[in-house]
Amino acid sequence: MNAVDIIIKKRNGAELSRAEIDDFINGITVGTIPDYQAAAWLMAVYFQGMTDRETTDLTLAMAASGEQLDLHDVLPGAVIVDKHSSGGVGDKTTLAVGPIVAACGLPVGKMSGRGLSFSGGTIDKLESICGWSAEVSEEHFRRQLRAIGLVVAAQTADLAPADKILYALRDVTGTVPSLPLIAGSIMSKKLAAGADAIVLDVKCGRGAFMETLADAQSLAQQMVAIGTLAGRKVTALITQMEQPLGLAVGNALEVQEAIATLHGCGPIDFQELAEVVAGEMLLIAGAANDLGDARDRVRAVIDDGRAFARFCDFVASQGGDTAQVEHPERLPAAPLVIAVPAPTSGYVHALDAREVGLVTVDLGGGRQKKGDPIDPAVGVMLAAKVGSKIAAGETLCTVHAASRAAADAAIPRLQAAYTIAAQPAAPLPIILDRMTG
Repeated sequence: MNAVDIIIKKRNGAELSRAEIDDFINGITVGTIPDYQAAAWLMAVYFQGMTDRETTDLTLAMAASGEQLDLHDVLPGAVIVDKHSSGGVGDKTTLAVGPIVAACGLPVGKMSGRGLSFSGGTIDKLESICGWSAEVSEEHFRRQLRAIGLVVAAQTADLAPADKILYALRDVTGTVPSLPLIAGSIMSKKLAAGADAIVLDVKCGRGAFMETLADAQSLAQQMVAIGTLAGRKVTALITQMEQPLGLAVGNALEVQEAIATLHGCGPIDFQELAEVVAGEMLLIAGAANDLGDARDRVRAVIDDGRAFARFCDFVASQGGDTAQVEHPERLPAAPLVIAVPAPTSGYVHALDAREVGLVTVDLGGGRQKKGDPIDPAVGVMLAAKVGSKIAAGETLCTVHAASRAAADAAIPRLQAAYTIAAQPAAPLPIILDRMTG
C-alpha cells in the first residue's frame, strides 16, 4: 500500500482498515517508511483521532512488530496478569503489589521502566538495593517466574519496537498528548509481554500526566476498549495524584515505604491503594470470588508474612542484597536530613505533587533526560498532607539531600508547594473511579 495514500486518508478523517494500519506500522518498523511520513501520519492521527477499532488494530500491530512473550508454557493453565500505572510522584505500587499477588499464588512477570522528569520509575527504585538488576535473560525470566512467581525486568529492545520509533517521533513533533497514541503505546507493551488480564492504575492530578478526571477517564476508557477488543480482560482504576502517593518521594525512601506496606504498616493512602490493586488482580484472574474475598486474601498474606517473604525471594533471585530488605535502615541514606517548617498555622488544603517530584529531581533523585545519573538516597519525606492540621514552625516535610546548598534550594519550593488555610480540609480519596470491560 502507498504510505502517502494512508496519510491522506487519515488526514481527511476517514477510518483506516486493519490492513492499512498493519502495512504502515510494518513499514515504520523495517524502515521503508521514513520519519517524515511517519511524523505526518502522527499529526493526522493527533487532529483526526481514531476509532476504538482503529486504536486496537494499531495496538496489535505495534505489539506484533517485535518479540511477543508467551509464558503459558512456563505456567500451563495460569492466567497471566499484569498491572500498569500511568506514572506519578511517590508511586511505588509495583514494589508492594507484585509480592502480595505472587504470595496469593498468582504469577506476576513485569516489564518496567525508568523514571523521567517528575515521575519516578520502578527500576530506579529497585536499583536502590545493592546488587539488584533488571537485566535478566529470557531464560532467567522464565525460571524465576516459575520458581518464585515474581519478576520485574527491563523492557527488551525487541518488545514493541514500532512503539519506540513512534514515541521518539511523538516527543519531537508535538503529538504526545493524543489519547489513541498514548493508549496504544501503553497497551502494545502489555500485550507483547503476554498478559491475559490487565489492571490499569490511571493517575489523575497535578502529579500525573492526566491532570483532570475527564482526561483520565477518557484514557482509561480507551485502554479498556483496546484490551476488550483484543480479547483481554481489563479493569481500570482512576486514582488520585494531586498530592504524592504515600509519604516517601525518592528511590531508597520509597523502597523503605514499600517494605513497611508489605508488613501492613504503610501510609494509609498507599496501603489502601496497594491492597485494592492487588485485589483487582486476583479478581480479574479468577483467583477470588469477589472484591471482598480478594481483599481478605490480600490481607492474609500481608498479616502472616508471606508477601514480605516473597519480596525477599524476588530481590535475591535478581542479585539484590536481602540484608538491606530485612534491615531497611541499611538502604542508601542521604548525609543531610533537614526539616521544612510550616510558614503559617492552619490546615493543609493542597500539596502540589508535581513540584515535590521536580524538587526530588533537582536534589538528584530523578533525571531530566535519558541517561542522567540518579542518587538513590535523596528525596522528600512528607509529614503533612491534605487534611493535616499544622502549626507555624512545625515540620511539613523533611529534605534528604546530598549537600546543604541542595537542601537550601529545596526548602522554599516545598513550602510554596503547600497551600495552608484557616478552615479545616478533608483528606483526599485515593480511588476516584473504576471501569471494567
